[in-house]
Amino acid sequence: MTDLGARLSAIDEQIADAARRAGRDATEITRIVVTKFHPAELVRELASLGVREVGENRQQELSAKRNELEALDLTWHFIGQAQTNKAAAIRRSADIVHSVDRVRLADALHRAGEDDSVLDVLVQINLTPDAGRGGVQPAEAAALAEHVLALPSLRLRGVMAVAPLDEEPASAFARLHRVAEEVRGVAPDAMWISAGMTGDFAEAIAAGATHLRIGSAITGPRPDRG
Repeated sequence: MTDLGARLSAIDEQIADAARRAGRDATEITRIVVTKFHPAELVRELASLGVREVGENRQQELSAKRNELEALDLTWHFIGQAQTNKAAAIRRSADIVHSVDRVRLADALHRAGEDDSVLDVLVQINLTPDAGRGGVQPAEAAALAEHVLALPSLRLRGVMAVAPLDEEPASAFARLHRVAEEVRGVAPDAMWISAGMTGDFAEAIAAGATHLRIGSAITGPRPDRG
């Protein structure tokens, strides 16, 4: 087994263990491999190992890799902060956008729709008091969800968040779970919770995460961009 395959297997075992401890079925949890800054060839190798869900943080990388690997059976997740002026490019390349955090972005993604296509999206929640971080404040999440529901080319799937560095992940994800329940009050089908990365996915699973975004624990260190 290659090092990449060994790391992938090890993470999947840890996910299964965490799900078991939480009394959950691991098959209901989607593992997204984040390949930020890694070459398309690594994504190709991941696909050969059975990976089907891939995440990217930057529109340029997402677009380039998707174009190069169009023949592969992959679902592409955009998980980074999105600029409104790049909404059309993101929509052309992403199957799912995890980071809808404001009305203007939702509107821009909707306007970029073509034909009868529908884009899956999640509302990003800011679990910190810092308004400069990505995400809508929890108290505003339901209102943003209602706005997304009114845009026919978008399909609201649920919520996404990153645990703050200065808070225990379990506490942060418990708050996210409560926000997810509020969003489901206006969008009963919005069942996804995208939470948990390399260092905290076990806590996310315990709090009900359905989608995990795991990078370096699988891919290895990011290449030197310099």
